[in-house]
Amino acid sequence: MKSIRLYVVALFASVISLGPVQAAERPCAIVPQPQHVSWQTGSFSLSQASISYGKTRNGREAALWLQDMTRRVTGRTLPIVKGDKGTIRLAIQPDGDSAAGGDNPRGSYTLHVTDQLVSVTGTDYPSLVNGLASLVQLMQGGKIDCVEITDAPRFAWRGFHLDCSRHFYTKEEVEEIIRLASLYKMNRFHWHLTDDQGWRIEIKRYPELTAKSAWRHFNYQDSTCMRQARLQDNPDLLIPASKLKIEGTDTLYGGFYTQKDIKEVVAFAKRCGVEVVPEIDMPGHELAAIEAVPGISCFPEIGWGKVFSSPLCPGKETTLEFCRNVWKEVFPLFPYGYVHIGGDEVAKDNWKKCPDCQKRIADNSLKNEEELQSWFIHEMEKYINAHGKKMIGWDEIIEGGLSQTSTVMWWRTWAPMAVAEATAHGNDVIMTPGTPLYFSDTSNLGKLSDIYNYEPVDSSLSAAQQQHILGIQANLWGEHIPTLARALYLLYPNMLAAAELAWTQPGEKDYQAFYGKLNSQLTLLHQLGVPYHIPSLTGFYNVNAFTDKGTLTVNCEDPSAVVRYTTDGTFPTTQSPRYDGPITVTETTHFILRTFNADGRADEMAKADFVKQALMPAVMPCDSTACKNGHKAGGKCAKACAPSLKPGLQTVWHDFAGVDCAKIDAAPVNATYTTPTVEIPDGVKGDIGLIITGYIDIPADGIYTFGLKSDDGSWLKIDGRMVVNGNYEQSPTERTAQQALAKGLHRIEVRYFDHNGGMLRMNVLDPEGKLMQPDTLYRY
Repeated sequence: MKSIRLYVVALFASVISLGPVQAAERPCAIVPQPQHVSWQTGSFSLSQASISYGKTRNGREAALWLQDMTRRVTGRTLPIVKGDKGTIRLAIQPDGDSAAGGDNPRGSYTLHVTDQLVSVTGTDYPSLVNGLASLVQLMQGGKIDCVEITDAPRFAWRGFHLDCSRHFYTKEEVEEIIRLASLYKMNRFHWHLTDDQGWRIEIKRYPELTAKSAWRHFNYQDSTCMRQARLQDNPDLLIPASKLKIEGTDTLYGGFYTQKDIKEVVAFAKRCGVEVVPEIDMPGHELAAIEAVPGISCFPEIGWGKVFSSPLCPGKETTLEFCRNVWKEVFPLFPYGYVHIGGDEVAKDNWKKCPDCQKRIADNSLKNEEELQSWFIHEMEKYINAHGKKMIGWDEIIEGGLSQTSTVMWWRTWAPMAVAEATAHGNDVIMTPGTPLYFSDTSNLGKLSDIYNYEPVDSSLSAAQQQHILGIQANLWGEHIPTLARALYLLYPNMLAAAELAWTQPGEKDYQAFYGKLNSQLTLLHQLGVPYHIPSLTGFYNVNAFTDKGTLTVNCEDPSAVVRYTTDGTFPTTQSPRYDGPITVTETTHFILRTFNADGRADEMAKADFVKQALMPAVMPCDSTACKNGHKAGGKCAKACAPSLKPGLQTVWHDFAGVDCAKIDAAPVNATYTTPTVEIPDGVKGDIGLIITGYIDIPADGIYTFGLKSDDGSWLKIDGRMVVNGNYEQSPTERTAQQALAKGLHRIEVRYFDHNGGMLRMNVLDPEGKLMQPDTLYRY
């Protein structure tokens, strides 16, 4: 923390000493980074400022946006005056200077600040709001330094997504998310309105969709949130009482948006320069609709399969009629070019048994159920196109055949060829990979550098294919996000990195410069009342081993934060001891650490176990056919009877549908592999249970660090001792632990389970903290 403070002080001092200088010599705190910045002498005072927009079309809407944001940031309510008499003047010039930069001048703006006047000019309304967003970020302190800015975005699609089905957010809460995103020039709001867990949009033709399927009894997602609220001492995870209703003896959770609500949100987003894209997910993720509307599923019996829910029945005309009727009411509510059909995660088992689906396959000369899904998607797309809209779908819509006009939203990192295939076919693609752009995934929390340095345009794509990459999108899925506070916590400051990723040209990106803006931006977020995530604490592991004495060192990237800790198992509070420097321990000690912001708001806790260990002795692998000492194969042997070991590890794939590593070996074996490292072998998919065994060759006595990352569960045992335990259903999560090991061979066992495109990786660091290479590390 001290080093960060010194850096900030030095940076501030350098800015003061330089005075009015050119952009190359003076940092700019705006996010995303503008293309061209030229600082001038003097400053503009907000004390007597007013806003005017002349005859600019929709200028009053832009003026109201600026007035609202200025009040929130500075506490001042600037008056809006008629004509061109204001000292902050807004304008739109449709033929604006395309030389502002970027391949697409849409979104470009200029901002000119003198000591007497501020002028903001955009090429269209959203561009004008982009300029105002930069202006607001310069307002901290009640004045604005004189500057000239010319700016334009890299990508046309700078999206953010909110799932309102798993958990519901009120109209006002949705508007707050849109308002904040617009401050960082994000311009597409992807609104996930329907899913298995709730139908959130009023469809007048089918009132039962909201009367019945907008409400539910508590499900496992709700109970998980409540349990985690208790375990994490976090009220943001509690289910809000305002979203409960009583019907007789039942307590139900939910809510929905009337069509009037939808129109108001869309109008509010338009003021913010944001287009709203609705998602009505089909043919999968439709359990809420199927439970409310009869005759649209394959069979009366519905529910969940191994992973996904019963889908719509594309073989029935009643299903197609239902879908068209829904879209017919959705289209007028969203006056923009795109709608999203979902199309992901469809369980097709019912289709294989359904006479209607099989007849549809036969009548249309389709080969299989994958082509049946493609047929359904194409039928919906025809209807969507006939009403003047373009269709977006998750990347599964590629399977079974892709139309020429649909846009693909790529999310499956384990299906990387989907991007190349879609763009080669001439389709546009929006990049939204789960890692690093699923902000609801807590393993991405605070990973600003991973987000910032992600490159959405693969260099292996041809120039023509690269033109089909529309942009990027950050996604927030609502399974474990029951409140607005929790949503904002997960969104910020990650959204800042996503904004610069979407806006700034690759050659202009500079992570260190971005990092230097973080303190200013966190101050701004604090002024706006955003309960942002204090950047994660670093400097320690989940389990830290030592043989004589250990040292807890804690780093925090937010110099305004206070770190407090306990060692007795209780949750840290504002009264707990404050961390002010390294702490030395000589006995096993269990630290719980927690950051607090300037107002005393608690962030999430981190655990750091310091465990005193003796060196774990090496074992000698034993070959039962060669050993004369009666040892079993793989046991310890003091004699030199070990067989010749080979590089790599042995991996056994079990057909495992469970969620407990301990039970994998009881499942049938699908195949056995030799792998060079801890990984999922090629061709392994579906229900996965892996048991990976072998030896790790330790070159010298010391403390070694093991980082095991998986989606879903995993564990690592060394010589039978549990070292890393991640035996849980989870999104990609890395756990790190240290172990004191003697020189020689140590037996390792890694177990892993997953059921839908997971990941598995293990890194090993030597006592100096250097990454060890698998080719010299593993033996079997």
